[in-house]
Amino acid sequence: MRKVSIFGATGSIGQNTIDLIARDPDAYDVVALTGGANIEQLARDARRLKADVAVTAYDTRLDDLRTALAGSGIAAASGQAALTEAAARPADWVMSAIVGAAGLAPGLAALKQGATLALANKETLVCAGPLVLETARAHGARLLPVDSEHSAVFQALVGEDPRAVERIIITASGGAFRDWPVSELANATVEQASSHPNWDMGQRITIDSASMFNKALELIETKEFFGIDPSRIEVLVHPESIVHALVGYCDGAVMAHLGAPDMRHAIGYALHWPDRRALPVNRLDLSQLGQLRFADPDPERYPALRLARAVMERGGLSGAIFNAAKERALDHFIARRIRFLDMADMVASVLDRFETDGSHIDAPLSLDNVQQTDHLARQWVDEAVVQRAG
Repeated sequence: MRKVSIFGATGSIGQNTIDLIARDPDAYDVVALTGGANIEQLARDARRLKADVAVTAYDTRLDDLRTALAGSGIAAASGQAALTEAAARPADWVMSAIVGAAGLAPGLAALKQGATLALANKETLVCAGPLVLETARAHGARLLPVDSEHSAVFQALVGEDPRAVERIIITASGGAFRDWPVSELANATVEQASSHPNWDMGQRITIDSASMFNKALELIETKEFFGIDPSRIEVLVHPESIVHALVGYCDGAVMAHLGAPDMRHAIGYALHWPDRRALPVNRLDLSQLGQLRFADPDPERYPALRLARAVMERGGLSGAIFNAAKERALDHFIARRIRFLDMADMVASVLDRFETDGSHIDAPLSLDNVQQTDHLARQWVDEAVVQRAG
């Protein structure tokens, strides 16, 4: 019986992971489930899977979680320290699906106890890729990608010599505004940005898809995970979301990974790796699909991609700065304090401000420095919002 933990259990990735585990409950011993404010869902899943501990990120919801778990024998905890402590509990396989930079510390804790870390939290590698990879090596742990694009690349590399890789191509749906005139993007609303044409995801990641900040993070993640030069990583807009990634080799061959848009593909591959097992997902019928379209992303429509490439070239703590500024700018857009296109402008201005004083961006890569830089970047975004309002 494999010991497993799921971080971000109440989100879409976490719920799909639970769906797969619950189909074969005798095969898994669930150690920890964590979530945010959806206490009812967290408690229900903890009871259903007989978890040892359930953790909410919010201290203010601890009493609610304890009440929901009363009589179950399941321990309840709250806060960032409790998340990291839960990740340090011995487990064979850990799903990292906490949204944002908050997933970094629990991910590192899981690696330090030698777990296989199924990484759906792209910010972990964006903020601290070299630190994460070195931690995995030092403790005999393994990283497996769960983003659909990186899982696809990982699978296309099976049995191949990495030195033969010429390029990696990750695909993007284009999000809610892929067909909008660029001139209208400035007036895009939160509601419009929150509707994805292909995927059923949470609000934040759906908006990140519309702005292509999600793909920008994945560009950086590709560089870190696969150790490939940024100049050999490409992005294509692919509206059907059927081809998740392609790997081009030195002999001109291109290996593509195709599948219906269902995150249980990538989750199931990581859960059962190195085996393949049957999954409850739709089978692809290309004759019914009819066509697969591809196009280069419009740099005016998606400035986030340009910023990501600058971050990959700059290195240091620029990834942590980029992510923190992006997360905080998104907060302000959702709160309707700034407009859609202002998000990229604010991220760019914060990166420029850090570049002026290299003492932060070039500090040694450690968890403390990542967290301090993250805090400062968010603070500078807040200051920029206040200045605009004034």
